[in-house]
Amino acid sequence: MATRTQARESVVGLLYAYDLGNTTIAKFSDIIFEDKKIRNKQKEFAQDLFDGVIENLESIDVVLSEHLKQRDINEVGAVEKAILRLSIFEISFKKIDKAIAINEAIELAKRLASDNAPKFINGLLDSI
Repeated sequence: MATRTQARESVVGLLYAYDLGNTTIAKFSDIIFEDKKIRNKQKEFAQDLFDGVIENLESIDVVLSEHLKQRDINEVGAVEKAILRLSIFEISFKKIDKAIAINEAIELAKRLASDNAPKFINGLLDSI
């Protein structure tokens, strides 16, 4: 059975593909979740996160842009951006405890993103 962390990791993959222009990726989310053995409640959790980020993408990107200080949103790597968008959604819309969201984001960044990403993501999310 998949964990919530594994569900989030799959959502980051979907958001990454979406950001790179594969806007039809949502049609394949069931297949991707099944392939990663994300089923039942974890699948519902993951689908809810993915759908929520996509539905609120404009608002999420406004928050992200406001906290980027001297960077443009387009200068942020696609994986880092996917992790940040997911975390901002969970903090702002799902009202998940901020410490949990930041910890999950850092762990995802350690596994999926560049070496500097965990520190960058931690600092940015902490400022929200």
